[in-house]
Amino acid sequence: MTSERVDVLRTDILILGSGGAGLLAALHAFDADSTLDITVVAKGLFGKSGCTRLVQGGYNVVLNREDSFERHFLDTVKAGQFLNDQELVWTLVTQAPRCVYELEHTFGCFFDRNADNTIHQKAFAGQSFDRTVHKGDLTGIEIMNRLSEQVMRRGIRIVEEHRALDLLPDASGRRIAGALIHSVRDGRYLVVRAKAVLLATGGGPTMYRVTAASADKSMDGIAMAFRAGADICDMEMVQFHPTGLLAAASLMTGTVLEEGLRGAGGYLYNGRRERFMERYDPARMERSTRDVVARSSYLEIMEGRGSPNSGVFIDVSHLGAAFVEQNFPGMVKRCRSVGLDLARTPVEVTPTAHFQMGGVKIGPDCASSLDGLYVAGEDAGTVHGANRLGGNGVAESTVFGCVAGDAMAARVTGERLPEVDMPLAAAMVGRTRKSLSPTADGRDIYEVRGEMQRLMWEQVGLVRNGRALAAAAARVRELRARAEDLRAPGSEMFNPGWQDLLNLRNHLVVSEMIARSALAREESRGSHFRRDFTDTREDPVSNIFVRRRNNGNDENDEMDLYRKPVRFSRVRPDGSMGGAVAGAPEPAPLADQGE
Repeated sequence: MTSERVDVLRTDILILGSGGAGLLAALHAFDADSTLDITVVAKGLFGKSGCTRLVQGGYNVVLNREDSFERHFLDTVKAGQFLNDQELVWTLVTQAPRCVYELEHTFGCFFDRNADNTIHQKAFAGQSFDRTVHKGDLTGIEIMNRLSEQVMRRGIRIVEEHRALDLLPDASGRRIAGALIHSVRDGRYLVVRAKAVLLATGGGPTMYRVTAASADKSMDGIAMAFRAGADICDMEMVQFHPTGLLAAASLMTGTVLEEGLRGAGGYLYNGRRERFMERYDPARMERSTRDVVARSSYLEIMEGRGSPNSGVFIDVSHLGAAFVEQNFPGMVKRCRSVGLDLARTPVEVTPTAHFQMGGVKIGPDCASSLDGLYVAGEDAGTVHGANRLGGNGVAESTVFGCVAGDAMAARVTGERLPEVDMPLAAAMVGRTRKSLSPTADGRDIYEVRGEMQRLMWEQVGLVRNGRALAAAAARVRELRARAEDLRAPGSEMFNPGWQDLLNLRNHLVVSEMIARSALAREESRGSHFRRDFTDTREDPVSNIFVRRRNNGNDENDEMDLYRKPVRFSRVRPDGSMGGAVAGAPEPAPLADQGE
């Protein structure tokens, strides 16, 4: 016990997040060295929270002899508009088969089969081959159930319903040495000392008015990494899934109707019963990439051609009710829960904020720019570039979870447990407690959250322009300052309103990153579309980085933006072979924008 209500836990490996990336990292590290002390921290209930469990469509992997790593690689970098780190993409596509084999033969997952007992692979949009492995249309539940069982079977320490508040450096400030976490149930604080820390909290852009992400997500990992001083890149690249369910004021609005519906031959109609994708991508139509389909749907709605509830229609009824009910039972059930019959009638859908392609910059072993800090899953950036293919998300989280687990196990063997900066931890606890007040009514928290969600949806959403982005960045900055002054009523024990305030502060940090990065990228590329810069024009193609200007602890510290040219290590946009860019310029600072 270091002080009242603050305990210390010592562990070799600390994993923040209990989705696919976090659990596979824990399993790989344990199987590499069963003597390691490994701790998995879950913000919600272990195995029942987060976004991996929400994965529906499946997992992209090369299994068929007619497919190839090269095809999967090219599909991924073309969809990402060549903003991807190509070495990370190559790791993704080449390690995915091994990971799927391991999921089945080591951890007990079982994916759908063909008649000859080979794994079935279905069509997903934006791909040149049908390579998506799945378990019906609720693949994530299968993966999470089996991985959770295996973690518990190995006796790996699980700390559930604890949120990570911030990363902790050592006393010298030269490395990450642990984290400060807080029990949502009983209000206690815990300083965790660790030889290696993995951020795998998941992204989930829930700062938008319509979102598909798990409700417990608030971009905690990226916000913590920013405050700790990590390099973060391409935050303007937010993916909007084209087919989020429209269910009036229900919280079901925004939940995804999976990509396989379009892959199987589903049609999209506007309010005039026109297959509007003919206007935007006549070659691929509904099987175009998510960025194109989502933006096309949004433009139809904005130009007055939407459905009665300001959406568009997805229609799979022509495929036959029996086919739809057999192949998409989860989606049929989801629609029926709000009175809709997907198998027999068109269903209204809307674009929905779905995935953050940007994130913490990582190397091939998932190490960040901060010593001791590893990152995997949606907290990490540059795997997907400017747009993620459906089916590559769970592939990324599982593949790089395995990579991170192996790398951390190798690192910590024989390493001494570092000391954390305990005075800093105490100061963090004090600041967190200051956001409680018995006289607060809490309504202002939700006023600020509502304004943030409207602002991000309307001005930093699917279609952007410089004037709106500059105004949004400035307003988000003001909201960040206001949120620091907000207080929640009640105590530290099981206080949902207070947790919402802590979530809001992280949301606003990341919202400012998104708005300022979008303002800096004066072109349209993938999911980032500027009305005032409609061409894909940047030369050289560059990643936009954000870094905290000061490494103090004031959450209102300013952001520095800079850019680095993308290294086309394998292929260039013109199709020629890639390689290191000779004489590539040093990182170029970007002028302050939106201040």
